[in-house]
This record gives sequence, C-alpha cells and structure tokens, in this order.
Amino acid sequence: MSKYLRNFSPYCVFQFSLNRLLYLHRLLLIFSGLTPEANKLVSSLKNMPQLHDEAYAQEKRLIFSILFLPSVSKQNKRIIYTILELSPLLDSSNMTPEDWAKIHYEKFDGFVILHGTDTMAYTASALSFMFENLGKTVVMTGSQVPLYELRNDGRANLLGALLFAGQFVIPEVCLYFYNKLYRGNRVTKVDAGSFNAFSSPNLPPLANAEVDIKINWDTVWRANTKKRFRVHTNMNRNVGLLRIFPGITAAAVKAFLQPPIEGIVLETYGSGNAPNNREDLLEELKKATERKVVILNCTQCLRGSVTTVYATGQTLADVGIIPGGDMTPEAALAKLSYTLSKCELTWEEKRQVNIALEAIRDALIPPLACAAAKLGDIDALRAIREMGGNLSCEDYDGRTPLHIAASEGHLPLVEYLLMSGATVYARDRYGSTPLTNAIQFRHLEVINLLRETGAHLSSHDLENTGTILCSLAAKGDVDGLYAWYQAGADLQQTGYDGKNPLQVVSARPAPLLRAGSCLRTARTQPAASVWGAGGHKPA
Repeated sequence: MSKYLRNFSPYCVFQFSLNRLLYLHRLLLIFSGLTPEANKLVSSLKNMPQLHDEAYAQEKRLIFSILFLPSVSKQNKRIIYTILELSPLLDSSNMTPEDWAKIHYEKFDGFVILHGTDTMAYTASALSFMFENLGKTVVMTGSQVPLYELRNDGRANLLGALLFAGQFVIPEVCLYFYNKLYRGNRVTKVDAGSFNAFSSPNLPPLANAEVDIKINWDTVWRANTKKRFRVHTNMNRNVGLLRIFPGITAAAVKAFLQPPIEGIVLETYGSGNAPNNREDLLEELKKATERKVVILNCTQCLRGSVTTVYATGQTLADVGIIPGGDMTPEAALAKLSYTLSKCELTWEEKRQVNIALEAIRDALIPPLACAAAKLGDIDALRAIREMGGNLSCEDYDGRTPLHIAASEGHLPLVEYLLMSGATVYARDRYGSTPLTNAIQFRHLEVINLLRETGAHLSSHDLENTGTILCSLAAKGDVDGLYAWYQAGADLQQTGYDGKNPLQVVSARPAPLLRAGSCLRTARTQPAASVWGAGGHKPA
C-alpha cells in the first residue's frame, strides 16, 4: 500500500487497536516526506495534550515512539499508536502491498491514513476498490494548514479520525474532514481556501461529529461475503479523464483514445449530455467502444446524476458509452482502473461492473437482535434487517449478535450474520471477539467458519494463552486444547511457570496420555495428523 500511496502524495498510515477496560493494542503510523527532520512528528504530537497523554505514557514506561490518546470518557478505553517516520532514502518498493496486508492487517483493529488534501479523493477512491473484503475501519484525513502551524485544522482532523477508527467498526475506506466522516469514494475536494474543503455531493456523510457523534448506520456499507481481506495491487493504469468542452476537436478526442488507453471517464455537460450534431466526435467515440475501450459518462456538475432523458444524452448511450450514474470523476476513474485489471472478467463483465421512530428502533434493535441470536432465530434477524436494523449493533456490554451466535454455537446463524455484514473483529467490553467466545464454548465448526472469514487471535488474545493451555492440559481437556489449536494458537507456548502444555501433561497420571499424545504430535505434524483427516477433531 505504501508504494501505491507514494504515487499520489506524502502520507501517513496509523494502525491501531482500541482498548476496553484498559484493553491495549498498538497503532502504527507510517510517515513520509512531510517534514525535514527525523522524529519531528513524534516530538510535535507529544507536546499536544489532546493527542498524547504523557502522564499515562510515563506511568507505563513505554518507548519514545508510542503515543496514547487521553482516555475516552464513558467508554474507559485507550487508543494507542506508534509512529514510524520514513526517510526518502527508505525505498518502500521493498515492501509490497500484499506484504503490508499480511504483516499489519491482522495486528490492528483499524487504520488512519494522513494524506495530502489535493489528491486525497483519488487515493480514497482507489483504496476503496483495492481493499477487497475489508472488515476494519480505514479513515483518511489531512489538513489545509500544516499541523505544526499555530492556527491549523490538522489537530482536530487527526483526533477525529483516530476516535472514529478507534471506537467504531465501519468497514469502509472513509475520509474524515471538518467534523464529518464521508465514504471515501464519494468525496471530492471543493475548496482550496477553506477548512471545509471536501464534499460528498450525492451521499450524506456517514457520520457527523458535533456535540454528539451521530453515525448513519443505514448508510454504512456491510460486507456480504465470507472471503478474507486482500489487497488488489494490479491496477490498470491505461485509463484517463476526458472533459468535453465547446469546440473540442475530433482529432483531439481521437488522439486521446488511441492505444494503450483501455478506459476513459468522459466528463459531459449537465445530466450526461454532449453535442449530438457532432458526427465526427460521435464517430471517434463509437470506434473506441468497438475497439473495446470502456467509456464511462460522468457529469461535470458537482451534484446530480447521468441520465438519458435528453436526446443528447441518449446519443452517447447509442454509441456504446456507459452512464456513470452519480459517481464522482475520481471514483469513476478508480473503478475503471480496478475493473479493467480483473483478468478473470470478460470485457462485457467489466463493462457491466461499471454500469423519532428511528430513535426507538435504534434503542430496541440491539437487545432484540441479540435475543434472536441466542435462540438461533434467523427469521427474526431477517425481519430486523429488513426494517433497516444494523446486525452489527452492540448491546450494553458491547456484544454483537455474532458474539452471541458464536457463544451458542449456532453455525447457520453465524454464517447468515457474516453474509449480512457482521464483523468478526468486534470486541465487547471485556475485549472478547466472536472467535474467543467460540473457543471458550468449544464450538469447533464456528471456529473454522470464523477463521475462514478472516478472524484471528490478536496479541491481546494470546497474552495469557500459555497459562490457559497448561491449565487445560493439566485437566486432560483435549477438546479445549483442540479449540485453541483450531483458532491458531501455538500449543508450545509456556505458562507462568515456564512449562508448556506437553511438559505439564508428562508430569500427570496416565488418564492424560491422550492429551499428551496429541500435543507431542502437534509439535511436528499438521492438524490432519494430530486430530484427524482435514484437521478436524475425530469423533
């Protein structure tokens, strides 16, 4: 990802975890090119009380580059982040986006990207397509006036972005600016001289941060797949933007549409109109679509959508140009680049791809959804979803319906929730995820399904695992050991006394031989050899 972002402008990436009841995780900030001095950003942020709690950091005796936000009131959680400043001499081409995803995505609960404002809308749109099956919050932000100036908008934007990504699971690439959280591929920069620099013309903000933070959960995107997160890196660069203007020549259009161009965003007048009396112009556009160049029709207007109401708009559709709806030019360009790079799609498939009661409801839905999850009542959850309910809602303990279903072992319901956009990364007030709940109650099939969807044990989850495993081994609890094993735990971890589960079993009486046999085999052989064919626990 870092290599890709450098094509746009200097940026920062914050990667962090949220804390509930002193439940701490790390945040990593990748910072490049904005300051001439090493560690200047760290030093500056350490002097800003709203962005760093120095007293708490000294109490914990942490290293220089780790920073803490002040405790979030009413929620008793901490957001901590680490800053890594990259020198221009450190070539990010040595780390591919796939490497970044593998190393960092599973370690943190959310991400914040600090980016230059001029091209931020392009980057936000591109990342929204590149980050496939995203299940965590990604928030981009920046500032009109540098963070180091006395009067600036950077501190408020950075703090807001960190709080949104640290407190809420909004599995989208978002952009936070001037108290508003937008969908990343819906924004455009509209003002070079105002702090209110960005607008989302055709979609209301996902959230507003005023006296209270209000999130429009009905608008928040929810994944409908069980696939793992991946970064699509092979974007097609043979795309471009062509703006129609009075007097544009057919020769200029012809030159722009020549190979290697494979797709263009055609910016037209009004609701998607272009001259229908320019046969020379229409002929060049038709020749291009016949050569399988994908042309998307987007309006030059800030707000509105492309339609074929007028004859001038229908004329473009007749020569094979695809209406772009209400997409911004930035989003349309990113979508073209993404879809044209999909080798598994045919040309036609690529072409089609581009084609007060509320308060009562919000108060009632969390307990109703969690109750339905406990009973395994899919029909009730469907009804809640159809009435606009958020199936990732939290009850008073921060538990989601997926937490409940995983605890109860309702496999079909877990699958339904995942397909309905429920996140496997949600943590309740005790720091538990659906995966750790499934481990606790030994629901092996649920563990496997959650793992297939991308659930994983974090550093916090593994903190005392050695002691837990040794306790299970001492009791001869093979089922418990297997549940942890299926979830990805290392059975060779040591407990508080320095012994691992195998050593504990070896010192126990004969009834524990089965557990000992499994543990010895687990050291050197795959799951299939330890637990049975396919890695499943034998009956």
